[in-house]
Formats: sequence, structure tokens, C-alpha cells
Amino acid sequence: MSKSLHVLGATLGAAALAASLTACGGDSLEKSKDGGSASSSSSSEGGAKGKLVIGAAGFTESNVLAELYAQVLRDAGYSTSVTTVNNRELYEPSLEKGEIDVVPEYAATLAEFLNAKVNGKDAPKDKPVASSDATATVAALEKLATPLGLKVLPAGSAVDQNAFAVTKEFAAKNNLKTLSDLGKSGLKVKIAAGDECAVRPFCRPGLEKTYGIAVSGIDPKGVGTPQAKQAVKDGEDQLVLTTTTDATLDTYGLVLLEDDKKLQNADNVLPVVNAKDAGTPEVAAALDGLTKTLTTADLVELNRKVDAERAKAADVAKAYLESKGLLKK
Repeated sequence: MSKSLHVLGATLGAAALAASLTACGGDSLEKSKDGGSASSSSSSEGGAKGKLVIGAAGFTESNVLAELYAQVLRDAGYSTSVTTVNNRELYEPSLEKGEIDVVPEYAATLAEFLNAKVNGKDAPKDKPVASSDATATVAALEKLATPLGLKVLPAGSAVDQNAFAVTKEFAAKNNLKTLSDLGKSGLKVKIAAGDECAVRPFCRPGLEKTYGIAVSGIDPKGVGTPQAKQAVKDGEDQLVLTTTTDATLDTYGLVLLEDDKKLQNADNVLPVVNAKDAGTPEVAAALDGLTKTLTTADLVELNRKVDAERAKAADVAKAYLESKGLLKK
């Protein structure tokens, strides 16, 4: 699976924070993004501008993004290496200290992580700073990150956040393209998700309040797990909570319904760097070219190549960068 580490909304309790937030939308639902603290490293030959360590969070999408960052920076004249630290509680302090120089991140999730770190564990729930507005979320992230010695680079259009899918047949039969369509249909749906879906504002409560969707129950099969998607494919459930960069939806005959009223937080992909060691215009320029090019659909395809075709993240990253003309050498 991809990250998605994604995504649970701004409601984070101490337990959720301790379990670690991982990439999208506040706290993370996805086990694949949480993970432990194992560390591994890979390196690439470099250039005369100095050495940069790129951090990866251990799930497919983060590994691919880290390789993309490493290769564009290498092309810009830096010596780069990738180190994997699965837990944000560990790699974020390393970024502050300069042990890691650059990390691919998700705007809303990191904003709420730092909100909890700076303002207390209950802050994401009591005074959330992330929202569906990407510009406002990035501004809130910058305000929290800058005093910690971190520099937040511009976000792109690629986003990995919570999303809901139905079977293609169910969508076609009921003329569903958006979550609003589902709400207007009056159809009752059972959601394959995690237990948290019952109380998280981005899940059942939000679907009911924002879209008027009739939720008949929660099937606790996890976020975007094979079991959850299979349950929807088999008709046991009608809706599955997954993420916008889930590369396996086609395998199960599923299609995402658009979050047209923007219930989910803006977990746009963006680079975060140690301001002292990697806050130069040259680093920003190298990464900005990639950020402006990368789309959500691109992430889906990159994830698919690694997860389904078993390609190496470094090879997938190189082929993508070459196809987009982002490598000069």
C-alpha cells in the first residue's frame, strides 16, 4: 500500500500520537505508514556542492519520493544518500538536528504533528491548524516549523489523503461520481475502515454531516487493506476508506468518489529541509521543479510499479525523472 499514512483528520489523542502520525491528514490510520524505527541507508555518488541526507519513512510512497529527491539533488551537484526511519517521532528531531537534511512530507499531517509537539498533545483535537485549504495549511505549518529550524518548501498538486471508494458497478448503477452524489442517492452504505472511523471527523461523522450519507455501520477491516477492499468488491460492504494514491483500486474493480466538499485535510506533498544545512536557493530550486511536475496520478503509478511490479524505488524514480526531463546529466 502507499502511505497514507495518512489520514485521519485533526482529531488526535495521546494514544494516536504515541502510535505515531504518519503521512496524511492529521493522524494516521495506515499501518504501513506508521511502522517502527528501523534504519537503513542507500547512497548515490555525488557532486561538489556538499552532502545531503534524504529521509524516508519506510512505506512505498515515501521511499519513492526520497529517491526522487535524492536523484534530482544529485543531478544538481550534491552527494546524496537515503536513510529510512519509519517513525516520525524519530526522524523529525533528526531533521531539526541536521542529521537528516531533507524529508518528503505531507502538509496537513506534519502541521498537526508539530501542533501537538509545540502546543501539547491535545492541540490537534482542540485547536487544529490543518484544513482542506492547502495554502492556509502550509502557512500554519511554516509558522510551526520555522522556529524549530525547519524550512518548508512549496507544496505541489500531488496529494495523498483519505479517500472513499466504491465498486465501478455500484458507481455506474447509481450514477455516482462524488460523495455528494452518494449522499443525495439516499443509499445506505456500510464502510470498510478502521475502528476509528466511527468517531473521526473525516470518516463516519463527516460523511453524515457534510454529505448526508446514510452510514449503516463500520466493518473494522482497516484502512485500505486488501481485506477491506475485497469486502467492498464482494458486496459485503459498499464503501471503503483508503487514500488518493492507492495503486491497487483497479485490481479490486474500485473507483474513488470525489471529495467535492473538501472534507479531508490538505495532505499535499512538499519537501521540508533543515534550514541551516539545506535551506539554500539551489536546493529549493532543484526540488521545486519536481514538486511542480508531480501529480497525484503520477504517485499512484509510481506506487503501482513498486508494489505490483516489484520494481525498485530507485529505478522507478529514475525512469520517471528521465521521462519528465528533470535530469540534465
